[in-house]
Amino acid sequence: MEMSKGTGVEMTIDSPGALLRRYGLQARHSWGQNFLIAAEVHAAIAIASGARAGRRVIEIGAGLGTLTDRLLATGAEVWAIERDRDLCAVLRAELGDRPNFVLHEADAVRFDYAAAIAGQAEPVAIVGNLPYQLTGPLLFALLEQAPHAGPWVVMVQKEVADRLCARPGEDDYGGVTAVLSRMRTIARVRNVPRGCFLPAPRVDSAVIRLDARPEPLGGPVADEVGLRHLVRTAFQQRRKVLINSLAALGSRAEAQAWCAAAGIDPGVRPEKLGPEQFAALQRARETSGAGAA
Repeated sequence: MEMSKGTGVEMTIDSPGALLRRYGLQARHSWGQNFLIAAEVHAAIAIASGARAGRRVIEIGAGLGTLTDRLLATGAEVWAIERDRDLCAVLRAELGDRPNFVLHEADAVRFDYAAAIAGQAEPVAIVGNLPYQLTGPLLFALLEQAPHAGPWVVMVQKEVADRLCARPGEDDYGGVTAVLSRMRTIARVRNVPRGCFLPAPRVDSAVIRLDARPEPLGGPVADEVGLRHLVRTAFQQRRKVLINSLAALGSRAEAQAWCAAAGIDPGVRPEKLGPEQFAALQRARETSGAGAA
């Protein structure tokens, strides 16, 4: 048995290496499988998620169940999502007798998060070690279906964490950050060196926490999809000045009018604008009748 550092609870599951050997498995490189082996990082994720008795936690990519085990030990009801059939067999064998464990053999990008969070007395926490190639699709799936769930505590590539934690005007700031930070505060929990994984990836990672804002930054817009399209278009050629980027959505005269209505300098570069300014631009587009995606 192993004591979970920082949580004061005894863990029951073996290490990822031992589990892989026991079940004759190897990580699927094509699926981006890298199993977290650092107990202190598992503990940090569990603590940051607020997992406790009476609370549901959704785990994206449960893998071999090492993080799942830590979450279950807090008394939380854990809904584990895993698409790999072999890993699902491990999870059933190792954790299937735990009364607070629910396994969903499913694709996390297509999972029905809205149904999973419905009817819960407390906000549902969402955690996971996100496959690098699916980080964007997963975060936007959560934004669409679970905008008020939280917190989200996810492991991402360190470079992605740097971008998501960046502020307007910084080199790492981009369109994804502008969209996500409109709805969520984003903070780094801790960096995670590549040696904390089996097998070790070629890049370092970081755990970030995203908490729902009471209200979107910049206030409401009629069409959030249209706003995201606006941001994406503005950043497609981020070195262009704003009016030249916005011209892809209408005439130059229209772009000039939107900037004037939003009180924004049309000669500024998109990376200088925060979520509030993009929301103002979207409302200006909607007022002019051009705001839909």
